[in-house]
Amino acid sequence: MRIGIDGSRAFIQQRTGIEEYAYQCIKRLRKKLNSCPVILYIRPKSNSKIDFELPNNWKVKVIKFPYFWTQVGLSLEMLFHPVDILFVPAHTLPIIHPKNSVVVIHGLEYEFCPQAYAWKDKFYMRWTIKKSCQWANKIISVSENTKQDLIKLYKIPPKKIEVIYEGVSDNFQFSAPNLQEKSRFKIPNSKFLLFIGRLEKRKNIEGIIEAFEILKEKYNLPHKLVLVGKKGYKYENIKAQILKSKYKKDIIEMGYILDKDKRALLKKASVFLFPSFYEGFGLPILEAQSLGAPVITSNNSSLREITANNFQFLASNSQLNFDDQTFNRKKEIQSSALLINPHNPGEIAKATWKLISDKNLRDDIIKKGYKNVKRFSWEKCADHLFQHLVPTLSFRAWSGISHRK
Repeated sequence: MRIGIDGSRAFIQQRTGIEEYAYQCIKRLRKKLNSCPVILYIRPKSNSKIDFELPNNWKVKVIKFPYFWTQVGLSLEMLFHPVDILFVPAHTLPIIHPKNSVVVIHGLEYEFCPQAYAWKDKFYMRWTIKKSCQWANKIISVSENTKQDLIKLYKIPPKKIEVIYEGVSDNFQFSAPNLQEKSRFKIPNSKFLLFIGRLEKRKNIEGIIEAFEILKEKYNLPHKLVLVGKKGYKYENIKAQILKSKYKKDIIEMGYILDKDKRALLKKASVFLFPSFYEGFGLPILEAQSLGAPVITSNNSSLREITANNFQFLASNSQLNFDDQTFNRKKEIQSSALLINPHNPGEIAKATWKLISDKNLRDDIIKKGYKNVKRFSWEKCADHLFQHLVPTLSFRAWSGISHRK
């Protein structure tokens, strides 16, 4: 009995969301799938370097196919060298695949923010996700919100979908808040607001910049605004807005940075801003909370879910109202972040000022953030993945596989 794992995204040098998920899952599954033959499929790229040791029962297969790697290259591999089960830690199951296939859906953001995607990307993602959900016999969703989206929009049977949360990298989790870490970046003003993520329309960078300008105008905020991440869709609009801003000298772009530099920035940030229009999960929030950065994020999608440890899925979005006297947060949700309407820059600015000016509120949010992030770990994620990979085959077929914690 042979297991195949799509590792095409896991070993690139500049990993973000889905790539990080694939890397962390494979790194931990190698300790659990340690008896039966496992084939790890990767692309023939120079930066596809596996930086951890694989067990003897794992073999690496480089699929040398330049175009349509999944739908043609991996499909041909499945045709000529079939496996008993295929695990794809992303949304693209190959056309030719074994009956026992497990796929991971990270979100349907393109359905809720169509203006934030090129038409060809929307078409490709819609087609691949619909087909993958149709072909797979088990679907892993990274949040309850994404599961509900799959059920409502694509009519996927609920029993076919399992929710398994992502984790937080060992590089971030439970780091001491007073730990000093050197960074190659020097920010002239030590006080700054921070965003980490792809610089694209869906992440609402333009709303962050507008909120920053309000903070400068209304509250005379001395802070800088630091934007960290790769350039994404409609970045040119973001750059134009920065250049047009009267506070452009206070807006710092850093591009993609290493984890050690992210840690250093998160430990020093006054506020971590993540007012995205829609997210399947929202991993940067957990990285921020693990390092003591108070978080402001959107009252929508999975963002409410991952910031509230007593969250129960709500069928319809509720709006968080602000009160000038009390700055009211929904008590029934008990969020570890301040939840805002991402379409209202004034609300983002007001929440930011509250965190900066109200020490008790700030300390409370930081404390709740530390508590919240303990719910998430890659080890838990891999354990649950293993448990749901096992039932896809008969008990007899799996009887030879040992499961080491």
